[in-house]
Amino acid sequence: MKRRKTFGDRLFDTINILIMLIIVLATLYPFINSAAISLNDANDTTKGGITFYPRVFTLRNYELIFTNPKVYNAYLITIARTVIGTISALLFTSMLAFGMAHRNLKGRRFYTILCIIPMYFGGGLIPYYFLIKGLGMMNSFWVYIIPSLVGIWNMILMRTYFMGIPSSLEESARIDGANYFTVFFRIIFPVSMPIVATIALFIGVGQWNAWFDASMFITKQELKPMQTVLLSIISEAKFAQQLAQTTAGAAADASNIGKGVQVNVRSITMATMIVTILPIIMVYPFLQRYFVKGIMIGSLKG
Repeated sequence: MKRRKTFGDRLFDTINILIMLIIVLATLYPFINSAAISLNDANDTTKGGITFYPRVFTLRNYELIFTNPKVYNAYLITIARTVIGTISALLFTSMLAFGMAHRNLKGRRFYTILCIIPMYFGGGLIPYYFLIKGLGMMNSFWVYIIPSLVGIWNMILMRTYFMGIPSSLEESARIDGANYFTVFFRIIFPVSMPIVATIALFIGVGQWNAWFDASMFITKQELKPMQTVLLSIISEAKFAQQLAQTTAGAAADASNIGKGVQVNVRSITMATMIVTILPIIMVYPFLQRYFVKGIMIGSLKG
C-alpha cells in the first residue's frame, strides 16, 4: 500500500526542488550570459545590464571571428592535435599503466618513484625550451604530440583501475597462449571503457584548450592552433577599441581593423569563448554513459 505524503514530506520535496533549481541556474547562468553578450550589438554591450538574452541581436561578433582566414586553418590544427594527441597519449599511458599494474613486475617500486618525481619537480621552462629545440621540434606539429604522450597522473588513475580487474582474466588468457599485447588489447582495454573514456576526455580537453606550447615553440602561422588565433583576435579587438577611445578619428581605423565590424572587447571575448567551448560541450553527452557505468561498477564491487 502506497503511503500518503504528509505535509512535512511535501515541504521537504519542495525545498529540494528549489535548491536544485537554484544550483542549475547558478551553473547555467554564466554560459547563458556569455552567449547573450556574444550575440549582442557591440555598441549596446558597453551600456551593460545584459542578463539572459541579447537586447540588440547581431551576429557581427561571430562574423569578425569567422571572416578571419586564420580561423579555419587553426580549427584544423586544433582538431588534428586533439584527435592524434588523445589517441596516442591514451595508448602510451594505458600501456604504461598496464605494466605498472602487475605486482610481480621487477623494479616496480623503482619505476613508480621514477614516474612520480617529475610530478613534483620540474627542470624549469628554459631547460625545457632547449630540450624541445635540441630534439628538433621547434615549428613542428609533433611538439603538440610527443611531449604529452604519457601523463603520470592519468597513468596512476588507470593503473589503479587495472589493479581492480580480476587477475584470473589475464591468467586464463595467458594459459591459452595469449601474449601481453593480446591480453591488453583484447581483454583489459575493452573491459576498462569507463576509465578509458574518462582519461580520453581529460586528455582531449587539455589538447583542445592548449595554447602555451604554441606560443613558445611555434612561429609559423599555419601551425598555430585555434586558441592562439582567437587570443590574437581578442588582442586586435582590444587594440581597435583603445584606438577608438583615444583619437577622434579612430572610429574609421577601428572599423578597418575589424573589417567593417564595430568591435567591443567584451563581446569579442564572449564570442571566442563560445566558439571554443561549444565543441567540447557537444562531446560530453557521448561519454556520459561511460561515467555512469563506471559509478555502477564501483558500487557493485563494494
